[in-house]
Amino acid sequence: MTQTATLDILKQAIILEKRGHAFYHKVAQDAKDEVVKSFFESMAQEELGHIKVLTAQFKEYNDNGVFKPGLFDENEEIKLTMSILDSGIKEKIAAAGFEAAAIAAAIAMEQRSIDVYSQQSEKTNDPEETKLYAWLSAWERNHLNMLIEIDRALLDQVWSDNSFWPF
Repeated sequence: MTQTATLDILKQAIILEKRGHAFYHKVAQDAKDEVVKSFFESMAQEELGHIKVLTAQFKEYNDNGVFKPGLFDENEEIKLTMSILDSGIKEKIAAAGFEAAAIAAAIAMEQRSIDVYSQQSEKTNDPEETKLYAWLSAWERNHLNMLIEIDRALLDQVWSDNSFWPF
């Protein structure tokens, strides 16, 4: 892969993360409930961390043609865990409300990021680049799994509220 192609992927990754940050931050600002606000703001903050790492890698690769090790901790524990779901967030989001629509949009956004990172990880021969995209994929997959869990709970809520269950 050429240096230009690698830089283009890094630019795309930075844009994806910036969009994610802006999106989550806006949803947090507009959320009425503090638990929901806190959840989306945490997601926004994680995206800022990804932007910082990607920007540093972009600069390093642009200047030196290599990915710099040590700009992130591969073993860092993912901060947002499924325990956030136990905080009552699923009950706080109205199934047909703004936050529910945001969850659906965020699922698509996170899946897109995972796809970009996974594809790039498979294309590269650079072990540091592979580590970077594997790290990012793990974070985004965690986000995706949480969002899917919330979305499923919202769907169950709609079905239950409207007596759609056949039994």
